[in-house]
Amino acid sequence: MDEVLLDTNVFSYFLRRNDTRASLYRPYIQHKTVVVSFVTVGELYYWAERRKWGPAKVRVFEERIRAVTVVPYDLEICKAYARIKSGLKTPSGSHRLTGDNDLWIAACAVRHALLLITHNRRHFEGIPGLNMVSEAP
Repeated sequence: MDEVLLDTNVFSYFLRRNDTRASLYRPYIQHKTVVVSFVTVGELYYWAERRKWGPAKVRVFEERIRAVTVVPYDLEICKAYARIKSGLKTPSGSHRLTGDNDLWIAACAVRHALLLITHNRRHFEGIPGLNMVSEAP
């Protein structure tokens, strides 16, 4: 697999200068094409607004986004999202609640058969057709 999809949290570790968690995931991206979802781009712009990033930090973020491949929305991603969301159940059979942004990211990974690299293992466990790695405990 030449491409890997980074969850927003993992991509953000590489944005920060001294985030030691980036080293956990560096081996997974070496010699790979790094991909992020359109959702990750939106989440990071939201973080920039909410946390009042200055122009310099936004510029760094935008440079990093230009250096990776961004998966845009398409109808197959929308269909994957619908299948995933409607199919998630708890062991007792009730509907499992997972954040919509995480489901969209999972749908991007499933639709394009990409390995998802996340530090939020619990958010993505049990999603049918999703290949995922996480160094989270």
